[in-house]
Amino acid sequence: MRRTLPIATALTLLCLSAGCGNGPTATSADAPSTGAAGVDASAGTQIPDAPASPATGDESPADPAAPSTTAAARPAAPPAPRAPKVPALTCAQLSGADLGSPTAPFYDHTDHIPLTDGVWNGEDGTGVELRKPCAVGDLDGDKAADAARAVLVRTGGTGQFWSVVFWRDTGGKPTYRAVVDLGDRTPVTSVAIAGQKATVVWLTRSADASMAELNVRRTTVYKLTGNTVTEVSHADAPYAP
Repeated sequence: MRRTLPIATALTLLCLSAGCGNGPTATSADAPSTGAAGVDASAGTQIPDAPASPATGDESPADPAAPSTTAAARPAAPPAPRAPKVPALTCAQLSGADLGSPTAPFYDHTDHIPLTDGVWNGEDGTGVELRKPCAVGDLDGDKAADAARAVLVRTGGTGQFWSVVFWRDTGGKPTYRAVVDLGDRTPVTSVAIAGQKATVVWLTRSADASMAELNVRRTTVYKLTGNTVTEVSHADAPYAP
């Protein structure tokens, strides 16, 4: 009895711990027991924990073999083709330009007048001369630099008729557009182009002054539309030579 009692007690404790009578259970030979730290009690080795689930359920791990779609990995888009730049006119080019055309006469000349070194002389004694005040800039909004320049016409007598002539930039060459007549002995002192308008400063006279007098400095703003010049505004200031 002293030998069998400890053995029977041990068997009872083993049966209670193994769950005898509750169906088959796994033993250490079938599956290793692990503690809270994931250590195999039978082998003494650590079992790695299962990988944590992603933060969102609809995401999947990136495929390392898939091509990268980040902005840095995408090839740079080819630059958009640029429109050819139209050469700007120069005041020097106007020395060989034409004045007038059948659709836009220069004074009473229904045909064009070809300038040579900025001058033209007619058989009737009329002389045309380009004068220095000149400006280059966009007058019609097509991004090309047009031109406006003072022109003096002599008729053989005392008359000296001043005007401002406008040319359009056609592929870098001047094409006559229009002329605005300023009158007899009214010299132009400056021409400027900005905001698709031409500003002309010239000398003239009041209504009670003689033709030999110049007592008004006038600043006139012009707008060019097609072959038509329109005065937008003008302002007068006293002038004393």
